[in-house]
Amino acid sequence: MDIMKIAILGIVGVLLAIPLKVHKAEYAMFLSMAVCICIFVYIISKIQIIYNYLNSLKNLLPIDGKYIAVILKMIGITYISEFSASLCKDAGYGAIATQIELFAKLSILLISMPVLMAFVEMIGEFL
Repeated sequence: MDIMKIAILGIVGVLLAIPLKVHKAEYAMFLSMAVCICIFVYIISKIQIIYNYLNSLKNLLPIDGKYIAVILKMIGITYISEFSASLCKDAGYGAIATQIELFAKLSILLISMPVLMAFVEMIGEFL
């Protein structure tokens, strides 16, 4: 089970970082970032599975490929921004984390505008 691997990695990272925090806080932060990056790399490998499922869904249903691409971009923006904002918050830079989150929200809004416009046009055709 993958969740067990990730949970053990996280717990070991925390247990190693706690004693370091007392003597060298910056090393504890670096250890925390390293564990986060390892988990993030593992998550990226799982996104390939999601991509394959979306492609098979696209082949089964008459869905335009650009909509699946938009969904994948949104997922990518969400994961990357959440990861980087969490790292910034852990390092004590909450203001930078907030700006990353704000930029991610605006990016998702920008990416979703063509889908929203197509939806509005489709509703307009029915009226």
